[in-house]
Amino acid sequence: MSQDILKNTWGSNRFWNRVAVVAGVFALLVGVLMIANYIQFKKADPVNMPVINSLVERLNENPADSSLRTQIRTLDLLSRKAYFTSQWQIRTGGYMLLAALALMIIAMQVIEYRKKINPMPGAENTDETLLQNRKARKWIVISGAAILVATIFFGFLTKNDLTERLGMMNRGSEASLVRDLESGEIQVNNLDLSDSTASVAEQTANDTSGILPSTAEKTTSENPTPTAINDNFPNFRGNAGVSTKKNIPVKWDGASGTNVLWKTAIPLAGNNSPIIWGDNIYVTGSSTEKQEIYAFNRNSGELLWSVRVGNGTKKPKVNEETGYAAPTAVADANGVYAIFATGDIAGVSPDGKKMWERDLGLPENHYGHASSLAYANGNIIVQFDQRSSQKIMALSAENGATVWSTGRTVKTSWSSPIVAGTPGGNLVLTVAEPYMVAYNPANGKELWKIECISGEVGPSPAYSNGIVFSVNDYSKVTAIKIGDQPSVLWETDEYLSDIPSPAANDKYLFLATSYGTMVCYDAVTGEKYWEKDFGKNIYASPMIVENRVYVSDISGVMHIFAADKEFKPIAESKLGEFIAATPAFTNGRIYLRGEATLYCIGK
Repeated sequence: MSQDILKNTWGSNRFWNRVAVVAGVFALLVGVLMIANYIQFKKADPVNMPVINSLVERLNENPADSSLRTQIRTLDLLSRKAYFTSQWQIRTGGYMLLAALALMIIAMQVIEYRKKINPMPGAENTDETLLQNRKARKWIVISGAAILVATIFFGFLTKNDLTERLGMMNRGSEASLVRDLESGEIQVNNLDLSDSTASVAEQTANDTSGILPSTAEKTTSENPTPTAINDNFPNFRGNAGVSTKKNIPVKWDGASGTNVLWKTAIPLAGNNSPIIWGDNIYVTGSSTEKQEIYAFNRNSGELLWSVRVGNGTKKPKVNEETGYAAPTAVADANGVYAIFATGDIAGVSPDGKKMWERDLGLPENHYGHASSLAYANGNIIVQFDQRSSQKIMALSAENGATVWSTGRTVKTSWSSPIVAGTPGGNLVLTVAEPYMVAYNPANGKELWKIECISGEVGPSPAYSNGIVFSVNDYSKVTAIKIGDQPSVLWETDEYLSDIPSPAANDKYLFLATSYGTMVCYDAVTGEKYWEKDFGKNIYASPMIVENRVYVSDISGVMHIFAADKEFKPIAESKLGEFIAATPAFTNGRIYLRGEATLYCIGK
């Protein structure tokens, strides 16, 4: 009996009418809410908020007010969170709308079908009644379609506006704001939050065009030996955040010159870090007119040479804090290799002769290309994740020709690749939403990938003792155990970074957040041992040297503490200049790049 009642209930037109009505009303409400969301978004600008403008004006009048700085930073963080919340609302609302419409259509189809096979007793379907029913259904369909189209249209507009007006908030806006706060030059209109509209150049001939004949004697580039790498500092963050150098100083003072062996002005600005091979220190710099590679003598600080790259006609839109020279170069015994935000890449010999130059196509992303270069098997490794094309390439260090190029199913990123010496051999490791991916450096073959990260990824991986680590803001920290079947070892979302890359040894993972908090995790279990707020933003990545951690904040203070499960401060040495670059190390010395100056620190 109960089964018959249930069958009649589920099989009745009344039930399906109610389903159709409820689904239709729900779809209508969701559509109205999405349209209202767009109207509210247009009225309330989450970037140029009056309350922030008011606080900025007050801070202009009283630059020493640290509480105002804190309020502005907090509001800026809330604005960035609003961006991701709006993205989630649009995506979830769209799914709910489509589900409700699908359910309504199914219910209406069931009703029509039942009318054909089981007409109501005594019902007289006159021509007039049928006509009225058809008209009613017609207007219902038209109204529903209009709501659906309007909702999709406004959702599309909202998403575009979010991308354009808030697309840079994951890295750029806070950097610009805080840097202006720290310098005392606080102007709301300095916040460049516009989206890049530059298009990607045609790349049909990129793999072979643009290679210059060598102006120097060609030598075959081979993989540097471990000894050669340890004797130098050839790439961004050294060995993925670890250096084996000895006798490193812990105390200096930029104002008095204590332990500052020399300092030299850098002709053009850049956020890349110094690298070292032999007696040469290499950095790059750029302006809207030109981009250059520089070599300094590491013992005296003398500028040995500068080489211009590109013709200066390509001017992609970049975020101010990224600039045109954010990627760190890479070096070997035969020269230095550098890439710029324009997509221009070149190899230059140690004596300043250009060996080759290529145009990889105009990068298309929010902030400007910022991925640093790596080196493996005599090749330059380029992670080139742009909006419409994502790939990783190996270019010959000898002549710049493409050795291999592998497409990637990831989203735009600013993370840099690392070459990790694992028990199974060298791997090129990369992170970009949604994967950590490992490649064979000899041929570019994808060996494995694990879904572990989201967002517009800036931090690079860290590696130690068979474990590789990834992190990104509004995502999570993930530790992956490498082996025959790589697997996630642990994850946490408590403290995250959007700019600094982590550093790890066999016991601990050290992670700096861009808002100034340092965190120590157990590398194997993920247990959090401690966190320390340094009170200033951190854009440089931490380095582990001589069982100590070195990390600089943007005011130029180097925080030095023990690489231990308890926070044990060692020193806080002040340079007195804005720092966003990660230091380079040689035995007995540290090389620091400030906003306009290159420093050598030694005992």
